[in-house]
Amino acid sequence: MTAQVRKWFVQREETHATESGRAADGPPVVKIVVAAAVRNPYAGTFGEDLTGVFAASAALGAEFATRIKTAADGAELASYGKACIVGTNGEYEHGNAWLTTEFATPVRDALGGAIAWMPSTGKRGGPGTPLDIPLAHKNALYVRSHYDTATVTFSDAPAPDEVLVAVAVATRGRLHARLGGPSAADVIGRDGLR
Repeated sequence: MTAQVRKWFVQREETHATESGRAADGPPVVKIVVAAAVRNPYAGTFGEDLTGVFAASAALGAEFATRIKTAADGAELASYGKACIVGTNGEYEHGNAWLTTEFATPVRDALGGAIAWMPSTGKRGGPGTPLDIPLAHKNALYVRSHYDTATVTFSDAPAPDEVLVAVAVATRGRLHARLGGPSAADVIGRDGLR
């Protein structure tokens, strides 16, 4: 099985100030979302064994990694997350089959060997369904400053027999994050990741 991609999407945003107007405490937060409308091979069926998607998702993840690096244009990426929207002829589980470790590993490798679990979510819906992609630090989930969300919509995906697969990345944590907990520098130093 191979991933049959109908369409690729790339979205980018920069945030230079908080919602209350406070200017960034450093560089802006840049968020990039790369997504693909992929044919759902299980659309209209229950599909007892979904593991056939795993190998195809690894190749899809490698293509995501390439496209994320291109979109980042050399910027260092600090956080990430993944999500899906399953078209209405499919089950939510069909989308999750595309988001397993096989898919995520090439993306983590592209971000310099990121080691943290990549947070994920998903839902069923049609074109224009809003998708909130969770973000967390690429090396330590418990760095609170990097808990964030990328919210996106896609004009014509997913079709009923598709899965919209998406990855969000960000260049830093939230502007003026002030909820305490370990910092990214603390965790990286303690875990020997420098």
